[in-house]
Amino acid sequence: MTKPSSTFPASSDGATTTESDQRSPPHASRTIRFLESVGISDPEVENYSSNDFYSVLLCNHLKTHTVQRGHVTCVTTVKPPITNFFGGLHGSVVAAIAERVAIATARTVVGEDKDIFLGELAISYLSSATINAELIIDGSVIRSGRSITVIAIEFKMSKTGKLVYSCRATFYNSPIPKL
Repeated sequence: MTKPSSTFPASSDGATTTESDQRSPPHASRTIRFLESVGISDPEVENYSSNDFYSVLLCNHLKTHTVQRGHVTCVTTVKPPITNFFGGLHGSVVAAIAERVAIATARTVVGEDKDIFLGELAISYLSSATINAELIIDGSVIRSGRSITVIAIEFKMSKTGKLVYSCRATFYNSPIPKL
C-alpha cells in the first residue's frame, strides 16, 4: 500500500511538515499556461511519455542532407518546441544533435564490428540560432585510429554561413572480443 502523504519533523519544537504525493492542480494549470505563453504547447503530450521520446522529438527536426565516408551533413530548422525561454535553440538540443551527427559521422569510418562510446563532447556556443532559422550541421572526421575517433561538428546559418555552434566529440573504439 502507498501512503498518501509522509510526515517529516520540521524543527526541534515538534512541528511537522506534510509532503503530498499528489500534484496540486493549480500548479499544473499554471505550468501549462506558462508553456503556452512561450510557444510550447502540444496537444499530444502523452506521446512524449516513453523512455526515448527525445529521439522522436529530434528526428522531427533533423534531416539528413549528405552522407559520405568521414563526412555527414544535416539540416534543421529551429522551431518553438526546441527553443529556450529567450527564443534561441536550446543548449541541450545543440548537444543532442551534435551527439547524433557525431555518431553518424563516426560510423562512416568505424566498422559495425567495433563498439564506440562517447568519451567527450565539447561545445562552444558562439551565437544564437533564433526561431525559424535554418541551420546546416556538418560532421567531419578529424582523426580515426584503432582505439579513438575524433569528430568535429559545426552548426552554421544556412543563409549567411555564420558559425553559431562548434563541437568536438571523442569516441573510444573497442573491438568485440572473439572467444
